[in-house]
Amino acid sequence: MTDAPTLLLDAAEARVLGCLVEKEATTPEQYPLTENGALQAANQKTSREPVMALETGEVARALRGLEAKGLARRVDGARALRFEHTAARTLELTRGQLVALALLMLRGPQTAAELQSRSERLHRYADADDLAHALERLAARGFAVALPRAPGQREGRWAHLLCGPADFSAMALDTGAAPARESAPRSDDALLARIEALEARLGALEARLAAGERPGD
Repeated sequence: MTDAPTLLLDAAEARVLGCLVEKEATTPEQYPLTENGALQAANQKTSREPVMALETGEVARALRGLEAKGLARRVDGARALRFEHTAARTLELTRGQLVALALLMLRGPQTAAELQSRSERLHRYADADDLAHALERLAARGFAVALPRAPGQREGRWAHLLCGPADFSAMALDTGAAPARESAPRSDDALLARIEALEARLGALEARLAAGERPGD
């Protein structure tokens, strides 16, 4: 079984991997993607957060980086070299887990409700519990984390960890919380947020263990 800490991605690699998973479902006639197709998908102005402006060379390096990590492979096409993801096999993910992870890579931290509505073209979850289970399994294996609910938020958000630990201070800015530079106590808040997120992950794992589910299931 392969876990996230041994497969840290940079921002370009995470964006391109998310695009490969997305386009496999939404534009199967164009999949596997050429380097140019991956470039256009990565720089889309819609369904992307943040919007990026990657150069051709950056996407080419990202594809080869994913290939070296076992998350993508090249396929000889009739006119151009193409790439497809191999993340489901390498990371041992179900389709539901893979799609949730891809959406987090493409659109940043999101609530479960947002993930549910945005996943319809990629994968249809049986119900909210089905998605919740996928997210819990990702958290238990270190691929995703449940973020502490910020003041004014009705629902907590989830973030992927394939690029390393989540930056809770930056996410506080996204939700309209006071900027981290205001005063020293913001550092304490960030530490508390990290602890709460770890507790949420531990709680999800303990719940699965109590239900008789093995950690690797």
